[in-house]
Amino acid sequence: MAGVDEHFMAGQKTDQRDVYVGQRIAEQRRKASLTQRRVAQSFGMSAAQLQKYEKGTNRISAVHLDIFSRMTGVPMDYFFKGMPRNDDFVAPGFGEREQSALSDGGLKGLAEIVGRHITENFSEEARRDVADAIRALESKIGG
Repeated sequence: MAGVDEHFMAGQKTDQRDVYVGQRIAEQRRKASLTQRRVAQSFGMSAAQLQKYEKGTNRISAVHLDIFSRMTGVPMDYFFKGMPRNDDFVAPGFGEREQSALSDGGLKGLAEIVGRHITENFSEEARRDVADAIRALESKIGG
């Protein structure tokens, strides 16, 4: 981008993530036997600009990465797999902390978890009701 500081794009300074993506672009370009000139022409830019993407000096746009992905037959996610992270954002859902399987602690482990939850979240009266229910269950199955 002419006239734009080569270390900034969309208000952000480039970093090791841009270098990582750029290295993967260069690697795939070479594997596909494509010249920088050929790829740059498909982007409508100079080979010098493409070289800045490959070095991570400039950040490549999603549109250009999509074009390159289709040119090389490599899925877009390839360019991001293993990329270093600069944030501590944890996505909700599957990004939550890992939970141990029931078999790790058996039913005693489950009882500890349920007991902790009841102690922290139930009123005194509700805790007594749960304890009564557990004693009744114990008498039915424990003999």
